[in-house]
Amino acid sequence: MRVQAVRCRDESLMKPREFGEMIPPVTTHHVARVIGTVAMVVALLQTTQGQVNPEPRLPPKPYPPAPRLADGTPNLGPIEPNKGYWHLRQFQDYKQVLIHPKEIPYQPWAKALATQRRAELSKYDPQGYCMPPSGPRLMTTPFPMEILQLPEQKRIVMIYEGGTHIWRVIYMDGRKHPDHETLNPTWLGHSVGRWEGDTLVVDVVGFNEGSWIDMVGDPHTDRLHLVERFTRKDLYTLRYEATIDDPGAYTEPWTIGFDIVWDEKGEIQEYICQENSPWMRKLFAEWERTGR
Repeated sequence: MRVQAVRCRDESLMKPREFGEMIPPVTTHHVARVIGTVAMVVALLQTTQGQVNPEPRLPPKPYPPAPRLADGTPNLGPIEPNKGYWHLRQFQDYKQVLIHPKEIPYQPWAKALATQRRAELSKYDPQGYCMPPSGPRLMTTPFPMEILQLPEQKRIVMIYEGGTHIWRVIYMDGRKHPDHETLNPTWLGHSVGRWEGDTLVVDVVGFNEGSWIDMVGDPHTDRLHLVERFTRKDLYTLRYEATIDDPGAYTEPWTIGFDIVWDEKGEIQEYICQENSPWMRKLFAEWERTGR
């Protein structure tokens, strides 16, 4: 179960119109410098103290088998009403979870941009400004998430407590993606899903270019085609794999993968990224006091 006192609101920023009300005057340059400080502080906290959202305590192995719905479909969500969520971990650099190939296959411009963003310690990360994560980064923002299967409505909804408290819809009715002329690029893209045995396969296209693939700044273009695979291996383990196919930024597709654990007692809570945060006010006040 989570310990609320240690949760670090690493994405929480105030609305721009409130900056001047708190510390006059604040410029865009000042904000960028503070964001860089925030990113470093958060990274240090997560490195030295571990996951901000403490790992749930699991029973001894072997774990019970994966549950199923009445129609035999794997149940990717709770087995008790209003109890349980998937406990997401943060992987800042997807080199940590790269399956294939051995190195991320950057195009030259993408490698140069990723290198620059790393050197800047991710201070311009859009998610730090309360912009939504997208693609696999939804699954590596270290807050709870829940999967709601709606077979009668032929769709699946995934709810994320973090990442600006966002949700996504996966259509399970056999539809195709809209054609290129009518597809409207969005933060989360357009998702259609199907079952391959006990694995949910989600095909996503139609991303805008506003997000980063991971925290350290690997880029993508609007040509990104994402294929995700969700497999509940047992009651407490969800296997997630994502193949990133973006011919605008990479020379070939590449795949990441990792396991996610189930917290059977957890409940998703309200989290508003843009709300005023005492922690953020303290950081701004410290900057004003020291001038850096």
